[in-house]
Amino acid sequence: MSKIKVSYDPPEAADYINLRIQAGMSGKSLEAAQIGLKNSLFVVSIYDDSVLVAMGRIIGDGGAFFQIVDIAVKPAYQGRGLGKLVMSELMNYLDEHTYEGSYVSLIADDPANKLYEQYGFEYTYPTSHGMYRKY
Repeated sequence: MSKIKVSYDPPEAADYINLRIQAGMSGKSLEAAQIGLKNSLFVVSIYDDSVLVAMGRIIGDGGAFFQIVDIAVKPAYQGRGLGKLVMSELMNYLDEHTYEGSYVSLIADDPANKLYEQYGFEYTYPTSHGMYRKY
């Protein structure tokens, strides 16, 4: 790694889309990415020089509900603690900006669920079931 830099600004939409795809996640349309990034509550972008190598976001209403999304690390940078760095930054934000009764959720893919457990996240099943509808 050359110069790792943490930024709290959203990345460029094209860089975001490329990082998601490289990390094995679904692609997004450019328009959806631009709107979504702009409407984030909090973003952590990690760069190696000027290349986006990791990121994560918090979305939600800013009071009652928060959701952690887009935790992604470029494959060549995995295993170097960048996922933990992203999660630590997101958790610091949540520690300062949530309220009694605030609900923080995320959808965990294997093996990332092991990372999220380190930050106190628990499975909702059998009390509730995560669900989604994709367009």
